[in-house]
Amino acid sequence: MEITVTKSTTVGQKPRPQDAELGFGKYTTDHMFLMNYTDGKGWHDGRIEPYGFLRLDPAAMVFHYSQEVFEGLKAYYLEDGGIGLFRPEKNIERMNSSARRMVMPELDPDLFLRALKRLIILDRQWVPQSEGTSLYIRPTMIASEAALGVRPAKEYLFFIILGPVGAYYPAGFSPTKIYVSDKYVRAAQGGVGETKTSGNYGATLYVQREASQKGYNQVLWLDAIERKYVEEVGTSNIFFLINDELVTPPLGGTILPGITRDSVLQLASRWGMNAVERPISIEEVIEGCKSGSLKEMFATGTAAVISPVGLICYKGEDFNIAEGQIGELSKKFYDEITGIQYGRREDPFGWRLRIA
Repeated sequence: MEITVTKSTTVGQKPRPQDAELGFGKYTTDHMFLMNYTDGKGWHDGRIEPYGFLRLDPAAMVFHYSQEVFEGLKAYYLEDGGIGLFRPEKNIERMNSSARRMVMPELDPDLFLRALKRLIILDRQWVPQSEGTSLYIRPTMIASEAALGVRPAKEYLFFIILGPVGAYYPAGFSPTKIYVSDKYVRAAQGGVGETKTSGNYGATLYVQREASQKGYNQVLWLDAIERKYVEEVGTSNIFFLINDELVTPPLGGTILPGITRDSVLQLASRWGMNAVERPISIEEVIEGCKSGSLKEMFATGTAAVISPVGLICYKGEDFNIAEGQIGELSKKFYDEITGIQYGRREDPFGWRLRIA
């Protein structure tokens, strides 16, 4: 498919904050990519055009039946002045997996990556250069057919938007406080917990607000059946260093298969660590806090990369982890992954894709 490009006539006029003022998810670039799908015709009309509003019928099925999937990845300003992506093929693979689960059309990986590269290169002046900053990439697919009736749509819109970002958490790479939810759940077996779809996030906002009002940064979710086994944090996967064993809950249909999670597991294996995917109960976590066997706890995700956890609250009681400090292993993973992303370190896995 040929991608047509209509350049914005107002390039350079959009307000651009200083890198130190970026925050996360507040700004967008000059252009966006769009492509349509029609049943019987397939994907068509791939185009880059000036960033702007979408025109959708009020009966568009995304509004009524939640057929929507999305991804999140970043472009990085490399140490040598180039631009790189981190494992983009995994995001494309996961988006197609999400699309299959939501009965939506899959995307050609080569076309997806080609559109991504072309859009980023067109808006490359938006890639921030300061330490810890990047260009956030949000590919999204929605059901655009105007129809009321519970069935898969016959028309879809795929789009990609970009925006410069700083640290996900205002405090940057520092220990967070986690609230454990034992009343509400995020996902159940047989549902869409492993799918990156908006409903998974909308359903967590009530508890996230409750946690924020109490002074906690994120929510740690437990399994839906027994409210016993740890699953994931609202925006991240979770890891525990118990004595010399690095533990993370196994993927089983209720946990998002994170790309950073997979990167941590591969690095741990390369470093000769004892890393395992196994069920871990909240009782084991709390006992580890009390006995001191829980040496570190950290979350992993595209937005924050590695987020050390310094405290968790369970049943109204706070428990400190690593004396509320950043653990050595958390820092090691953060330095290694960001070093590969920004081109400061060797990339033995071939994870970094240079696009400019």
